[in-house]
This record gives sequence, structure tokens and C-alpha cells, in this order.
Amino acid sequence: MTHSLVQIRPRSLPAGLDSIGPLGFGTWRFTTDDLGAAHELVETALDVGMNLIDTADVYGLDYDGSGFGGNEELLGKVLAQAPGLRDRMVLATKGGIMPPIPYDSSDAYLRSAVEASLGRLGVEVIDLYQIHRPDMFAHPAQVAETLSSLVGEGKIRAVGVSNHTPAQHDALIAHLGDLPLATSQPEYSPAFLGPLRDGTFDLCMRDGIVPLAWSPLGGGRLMSGENVPAALIATLDELAEREGVDRAAICYAFVLAHPSAPVALLGTQNPDRLRAAVAALGVMLDRNDVYRIVQDSEGVPLP
Repeated sequence: MTHSLVQIRPRSLPAGLDSIGPLGFGTWRFTTDDLGAAHELVETALDVGMNLIDTADVYGLDYDGSGFGGNEELLGKVLAQAPGLRDRMVLATKGGIMPPIPYDSSDAYLRSAVEASLGRLGVEVIDLYQIHRPDMFAHPAQVAETLSSLVGEGKIRAVGVSNHTPAQHDALIAHLGDLPLATSQPEYSPAFLGPLRDGTFDLCMRDGIVPLAWSPLGGGRLMSGENVPAALIATLDELAEREGVDRAAICYAFVLAHPSAPVALLGTQNPDRLRAAVAALGVMLDRNDVYRIVQDSEGVPLP
């Protein structure tokens, strides 16, 4: 029997945090003004094993949100209404984007950002705090010192990076000392293979860092077929038919198939789609399947 590359085991995090499932819930589009609907989304995600809840202070500026900090505030309202949910999740947020600067990872700003996120979320500690995008005018030694201090003060438990190049990722690690980098959050999907090629996943495997893949459906392009090679869509649909799942499940399974064991962060705001996504965990993809996807995505045969 052919062995599936799709990795469904829990992903381990440092700092005594709970392991996280292979699928996580992302809140970029978590902008509803219906608190009941927001509660249903979070609880559904947790019920189906998506115990990583990923947000950011800048979420709320898009998708008809209420503004900077709006999505953290909404999640905070859900937790205030149902405090038992907090114990079921690994709560992750991000900071370092401050329009219109646009990036600020100075000590003063990161400290103020963490305090503001704690307040909006209504929690005493953030489980995972990630630098959302690198501030090219902040020395990684200073960023590392700030993050280490925030961990020591009990305000955050673990640290990660998001949208960092491999060199930026490695430069920060060089100054973190005994504090491990827990996560790296790049864009990754059958339509965007950057981390597969640029060294991001290689660094994660070197150091045991968990990749958190955002936009696993290519921002919806893999569902609409827009600006995606027709051959890629045909292959995804062929695999979906073979496996008895929808196209989205094949996309999630492809993300999970890399040996760095990424977590696929789902951005859907539909509880039924969250439930349906779990079908990805039963998909069988072998090397022939994943290399077909890579070749159809890039449009050229591998050498």
C-alpha cells in the first residue's frame, strides 16, 4: 500500500504549550458584527480540532472590519462571553505593522503592541506572539531582546515570525539565544510555492520550527480558478474525485504533505466549511501526486 505524505499528527510547540492540530483557524476575515456568529465560528474550529486560533492587531483594516485591532476585539468579546474557550486554544497574535509607517519592531512599539493586544483580547498572556512583517530598520538583536524580555515578564509564552525571508528568519534566531523560534508563517499553497523553493521550509526542518501556512487556497484563486494554471485546477479536481473530497481538501492536504509538517490556516468564515475541511486529513497523496501539483503550478517539468 502506498504511504500518504499527508501529515496529520499534532505539531509540538515549545514553552509548555499544547500541541496544535494540522489545521488552524485564521481570523483575517473575522469581521462580523454578529457576536453569536463569531462565537459559533471559534467554537466550531475548536470542536473540529483547529485549536490554533491565529489573529493579528492589524486585522480589521480589511474585509469591512471595524479598524485596527477590530478582529482582536471581536475575539476578546467571544472569550469574555465564553471564557471556557480560552483553555481549549493556543492563542496566537501578531504585531509590528503600524500603518502608515508601515513596519515598527522597535522596543517601545512592540511593547505597546503586546500590551494593546492583551487588552483587546482580554487575556493575561498571549501563547504565541509573531512579528507580522520584518522591520528592516530594526536590528534583530534588539528585536530578540524585546521578545525575550516579554517572555520573561510572562506576557507572551512563545515567539515566531511571519512573512520573513529565510535570511531575516535566520538573523533573528542568531540573537534569540536560548529562546526558540516556535513558528514561521509564510504564504503557501498549490498556487504559491515560495517556501518550498526559498529555504523557509528547510530552516524550519533544521530547527524544528512549525510552519503556519496562510492562504492555503491561494486567497480563493484555487477555488475560482482565476489566475491559476488550468492544468493545476484539472489535477486538483482529478485528485479530489479520486479521494472523494472537494478541491479545497486537496489543497489543504498538499500543504500538510511537506515534511516540515506545516499547519494550514483556514480563513473561511463559514462553519460548514470548517467542518468539511477535516476531510483533508483522510486524503492520500503520494510523491507522484504532489510533484504533479508542483509541476502544474509552475508550468514546467522538473529537471
